Amino acid sequence: MDFTLAFAPLLPLPVIIVIGAITAALALYGLSRGIRGSWIRLFAFAVMTLALLNPALLFEEREPLKSVVAIVTDKSGSQKLDGREQQTEEIREALVERLQKFDMFDIRQAEARDQVSAATDVSTALFGTLQKTLQDVPPEQIAGSILITDGQVHDIPQSLAGLGIKAPVHALVTGREGERDRRIVVTSAPRYGVVGEDFEINYRVIDHGIEPGAPVSVIVSIDGEPLATESVQPGEERNFIATIPHGGKNIIELRAAPAGNEITEVNNRAFVTLNGIRQNLRVLLVSGEPHSGERTWRNLLKSDPSVDLVHFTILRPPEKQDGTPINQLSLIAFPTRELFVQKIDEFDLIIFDRYKRRNVLPLLYFDNIVRYVRDGGALLIAGGPEFGESPTLSIAGPLRELLPAAPSGRTLEGPFKPMVSQTGLRHPVTRGLDGWNEKDPKWGHWFRTIAADSVIGETVMTGKDDAPLVVLNHFGEGRVALYLSDQAWLWARGFDGGGPYVQLLRRTAHWLMKEPELDEERLTADAEGQKLVITRQTLGDEAGEARITGPSGNSFSLPFKQQGPGLWQAEAEVPDYGLYTAVDGSLRALTHVGPPNPREYAEVVSTTQSLAPALEAGRGSAIRASAASMPRIVPVRVGAPASGDGWIGLENTRASVLTGINRVPLFSGLLGLAILLLAMASMWAREGSRP
Repeated sequence: MDFTLAFAPLLPLPVIIVIGAITAALALYGLSRGIRGSWIRLFAFAVMTLALLNPALLFEEREPLKSVVAIVTDKSGSQKLDGREQQTEEIREALVERLQKFDMFDIRQAEARDQVSAATDVSTALFGTLQKTLQDVPPEQIAGSILITDGQVHDIPQSLAGLGIKAPVHALVTGREGERDRRIVVTSAPRYGVVGEDFEINYRVIDHGIEPGAPVSVIVSIDGEPLATESVQPGEERNFIATIPHGGKNIIELRAAPAGNEITEVNNRAFVTLNGIRQNLRVLLVSGEPHSGERTWRNLLKSDPSVDLVHFTILRPPEKQDGTPINQLSLIAFPTRELFVQKIDEFDLIIFDRYKRRNVLPLLYFDNIVRYVRDGGALLIAGGPEFGESPTLSIAGPLRELLPAAPSGRTLEGPFKPMVSQTGLRHPVTRGLDGWNEKDPKWGHWFRTIAADSVIGETVMTGKDDAPLVVLNHFGEGRVALYLSDQAWLWARGFDGGGPYVQLLRRTAHWLMKEPELDEERLTADAEGQKLVITRQTLGDEAGEARITGPSGNSFSLPFKQQGPGLWQAEAEVPDYGLYTAVDGSLRALTHVGPPNPREYAEVVSTTQSLAPALEAGRGSAIRASAASMPRIVPVRVGAPASGDGWIGLENTRASVLTGINRVPLFSGLLGLAILLLAMASMWAREGSRP
């Protein structure tokens, strides 16, 4: 029990000071003059002043508290390697058993798992977990902390005091001496690149605990397909140069050959995700005779910043030659040979908008167009009444080999609303058009459909009397689209409420130019945190299941669930970070779950060196341990050395909590009155004894 002296003045303190000063002055005056009894008066005045201060003894009643010991166990990815997980659990159990033998310690346990930062990297944050574990404990009650880890910690502070930790922190390091590991590190890589152009990746193979020897074989793959094998000397920086194969996500993997008896082969692989960007798409638009919607295609394509447009309108066919000298003509001659022979393969798309054969293009050029599409080009024909005319006037004759439908020679007149067919509901070009509903689409009427038969393509929209309106087809390596009406411009002008012409025409153009998002049969894989999302586009009525292969080679199947017409999806939570491959029939997709090259697996060799400087500065230590070789635990006084050969110290803080206070006034009641009367009486009694 502790006690202290406290005061509760009966009068304001300034008044007591004035009274004390006056009485002290009188007593001192008597002493200076040698007056008898002055010492007794000084004592009496002092007792009176002390009584006015009302002193009291305070006796504190305290209950002792246990000193808190925090145990933080590293449960990050690197702790699952090479038997460390079992070793860690054995150390933790042995440590808890030893600490429970000390009555003065209260044990708090916490686990530190993989932390994903804003930069989407994975790391081990032991000290952040330690700080949270002790945030509600008064600093004077903390005995110390013990970390069980492999030493690969990514939030080591420069000073423990900066975290508010004054007690010693010790680390029991798992793993074993002489560990071997090989890893590959990407030192620089681009995030974006132009399709068809070269990219460069710089990388290095690093060996730890492996004697220098022969060069290491490194396999470079793009989207899971091996591209090259390189021979690399460990420690030497190398570069790899290749061509970006396609637009969108390109997953590049570098895999170093295993060294044998490694801790893990997880970090023998490094990944780079490179987004391929297409250069501006080149489109050739040839307009035939002038009509009301002539500029619809031009305006739409010119508004797309990813399209370079070359547009010619046939205003002066050969039969209108009148002998006017060339230097007096303001019209530009149609460079047919240059466009359809010399530079045809430079275009991503050719569009004929109500083009009518007038001997401007020789039949040989149409054969060249067929060859161009077969080899991977794209052709769109927006036909009007001239498309249904005799083969001598229509381009349907020369191009009949690749057309997805043949004109029947009839034109259907009358108002109708374009309708999306059952196939079109599933096709990415017409799926989900704004304003669509099966009963009455919220868009305007058209008034003309060119009748056609012998349809071999996919009819995605129908016109009057359910006749084909928009037909799409694959021809060889290329694609063809046929619009059997020239009245899309009515939607563009807002007639009868307009319609989704921008969606329809732009999607058609980009489907023709092979944008991956618009492929009818497509499989994609994406990662949302640790959730794997597989998406399947198909024109079929059903989608089966995706076969998933994980980074460790394990495989499992995921059934698809329909999300809408032609759109299916499968999801699963996956436990491991790394590259996942999804396969459905002939379709294949890859994605990487988690950061491409997480810090957690970059360096996996256990070590005491990273933690030792910070811990030793705070009287702690970092030592290797196992269940069979645990250090002794020694309670030490606050501020004393807390580590030594074969032992670690935890402070016995002797902290306590105040449970009550007893107050004993010194001048209260009869005792105080008696002391005052005795002091005053002794003063007068002394005075009364004077001769």
